[in-house]
Amino acid sequence: MDERTRGREQLAEAAGDLVARPDVGVGRMFGSEGYSVRGKLFAFVASDGRLVVKLPSERIHELALDHMIMRGSPMREWAAVPFDAGADRWRELAEEAWAFVGSITA
Repeated sequence: MDERTRGREQLAEAAGDLVARPDVGVGRMFGSEGYSVRGKLFAFVASDGRLVVKLPSERIHELALDHMIMRGSPMREWAAVPFDAGADRWRELAEEAWAFVGSITA
């Protein structure tokens, strides 16, 4: 099984309860399945199997997470979470990302 597939399975386990919420959608983003709130993406799995979540830049720093890199540049509000952080950590961060994106799209 490749890294992205493993990551997708872990995200499905971690964010299963989020998908049941009426304001959450599932769609394709960056070649992977992503989760959105009111049409705005908050979490997806990168090609290397890491979870990518949208959080305030200051919060990414507080959590000591790496920023997602796109075309050689760090994305200010996107954090990359290692697969080995585990489903429980992914669940916490997906929930936090859902709340953050929900607060800026209300």
